[in-house]
Formats: sequence, structure tokens, C-alpha cells
Amino acid sequence: MNNTFNINRFGLLLKRQWLDFGKIYLISLLVVTGVIIGFYAWNSPSPVKPNNFDYDGNLDMRFRYPLFLILGFLFISIVASSYFSLLGQKSRAILELMTPASIFEKFLGGIFYTAILSLLSFLILFYITDFAFVKYINAHLTEFKIDGNSKKTIQSVDSIASQIFTDANYRSFLVSFFALPFLVTSVFLLGSVYFNRFHYIKTAISVMVFSGVAIYIVAKSAELLTRGMLSNNNVKDKDSILTIILLITIALTLIIWAITYIRLKEKEV
Repeated sequence: MNNTFNINRFGLLLKRQWLDFGKIYLISLLVVTGVIIGFYAWNSPSPVKPNNFDYDGNLDMRFRYPLFLILGFLFISIVASSYFSLLGQKSRAILELMTPASIFEKFLGGIFYTAILSLLSFLILFYITDFAFVKYINAHLTEFKIDGNSKKTIQSVDSIASQIFTDANYRSFLVSFFALPFLVTSVFLLGSVYFNRFHYIKTAISVMVFSGVAIYIVAKSAELLTRGMLSNNNVKDKDSILTIILLITIALTLIIWAITYIRLKEKEV
């Protein structure tokens, strides 16, 4: 039997990890569901509410974007920060480290639960909620009035997924920042291994400090390297910068995952 990776052993490990991690995950998912539905119920346009329209005369659904970004960040970061938190408890750490699975399999289990399952579940949950509210609003368009006039044409509302797949600008940014959620989960997953207590708070503070320094360095470097490139609104230059952002994000994610794997091996020793 392969001591590094075995598919049957890996499947058993995922089931074993679900017994502890699944509780935190499901509770977080229920809280997120309630928050999303609550925000949509409170902020979505309604015929009985005033000020349903934005500056362009369309039904105002702009609250969705900060909600998606902020809540998504909190959910995936909290889930990732909780995964290896038991290693900070000496009594539980011994049991976790003695689990009959290789370090590589434990590492892959962390990637699966934090970078894949949590992200997919949030996207699906947000999409279903958004789609349901958009469907309801579009079914009651005739009940809305613009400046008291019910005869004015009101544009139907698009779901977030529809906007992403039909708008070229949304698609380009989606591709460019595709790896960003994986970078977030990788950082907080490393924090759950590295810190013994207060994993989320310590990781968040570390991220803020290093991000501030990194953003300053990158911004200054980009200013020097791209000086004059964007002055003529050159589309190719913008695409190049977005591509560089994608490659840097992927590289950082892989590096942090490698550090997490090494840190797990040190814990076992």
C-alpha cells in the first residue's frame, strides 16, 4: 500500500474529519444562509418600499456586491481557520496526529474542505438565494412605480451569475481574480496550523500587516514599471496587468500551501 496516498484511506480520512469539522462547517453555513436571506429581504426592492431605484432608474440591487465579497471572505476564512485548530490543543492534537493517514492525505483533506467544499457551497447558496429573489422581483415588475408613474418601463433584474456570463468586463475580472479565494483559504489554513490559540484573530492581524506592506511595495513597483503604459487607455496593457495579478495570486497560493504542508510535517515530528 502506498504510504503517501491511497484513495480508500483518503476517503476514510474525509469521513473521519467530517465528524469534527462538519459541525463547525454546518453551523457556519446555517449562519451564512440566514445572513444572506436577511440582507436580501431587507434591501431588495419591493412595491411597498420607497426609493427602489438607483441613479440610472433601474431597480437597486447594488447591495449584493459588497454582501457577496464581505460575507464570502468571512465564511471561507473562518472555515479555513478552524480546520486544523485542534492541533493547538495538546490532548486533541495527539489523537489527530495519530490518525492512520499520511501527512499528504491530511493536507489534501484540508484543501478539499477549505478551498473546494466551502467555496462551492457558498457560491451555490448565494446563487440560489439571489436567483429566488430576482425571480420574485421580476414577476412583480408591474407593481413598481417610478416617481408615482406605473406606466414607465422598468428593466428586469439580472442575477449575479447572468451578469458575470454576459458582461465581458465581469468575465475578465472573474478570470483575473479566480485564484484569490484560494489564496485567502490557504493563508487562514496555514494560520490554523501555525498558531495554537486565537487562530483567526492572529492570522487576520498578520494578513493585515503583511498585506499593507505588500500592497505598498507592489503599488510602487507597478507605478514604476507601468508608468506611461495606461495613459492612453491601452487595453492590452490592462490585460497584461490582470494576467500578472492572476499569476502572482496562483504562485502565492501554491507557496503558502507548500509551507502549510511542511508545517504539518513538523507538527507530526
